[in-house]
Amino acid sequence: MFTKKPEQETGGDPLRKMSDRQAGETTPFGDRPPSYGKSSLPSKLVPSIIGEDLMITGNVTSKGEIQVDGEIQGDVQCGSLLLGDKSQITGCVLAEDVVVRGRVLGSIRGLRVTLQAQSHVEGDIYHQSLAIEQGAYFEGKSRRSDDPLATKQADKPAAPPDKADAQPANPTPAPRAAE
Repeated sequence: MFTKKPEQETGGDPLRKMSDRQAGETTPFGDRPPSYGKSSLPSKLVPSIIGEDLMITGNVTSKGEIQVDGEIQGDVQCGSLLLGDKSQITGCVLAEDVVVRGRVLGSIRGLRVTLQAQSHVEGDIYHQSLAIEQGAYFEGKSRRSDDPLATKQADKPAAPPDKADAQPANPTPAPRAAE
């Protein structure tokens, strides 16, 4: 009644893991696109997505693209960042490309920064190129920089002085009690 079909010579074992196959090899679902292959670099086609119902407390780091529709309370560092309409970041952003539709409460450092009409940014923006659409809210300062991704010592708070340095040069004597 049922007969087993002979295996396709070009497809190989249909149960073999996708990552074990060669780039030009066919699958049970057809040919792979020519661009498919193993790569150690992050794919620019599929972003990491932080959904609307997700809130992250802590820093987020990625080498690829991040799409945020939820909330992050911490710093974000990535290759490319897209903030959705209902997104909110409370912290610093560091990315080559930044597109803001939601809220950012903190500084933004990016080569190309775009504030779209529904965006709300409270913080400084360091950029090579900045686009602000009509209707965007921006409270802070904008600074053009040839290398906005480089963090400088001036941006970091100064270290507290040593105890020896904290002593005044001419200390006043403590008042003495009456004898």
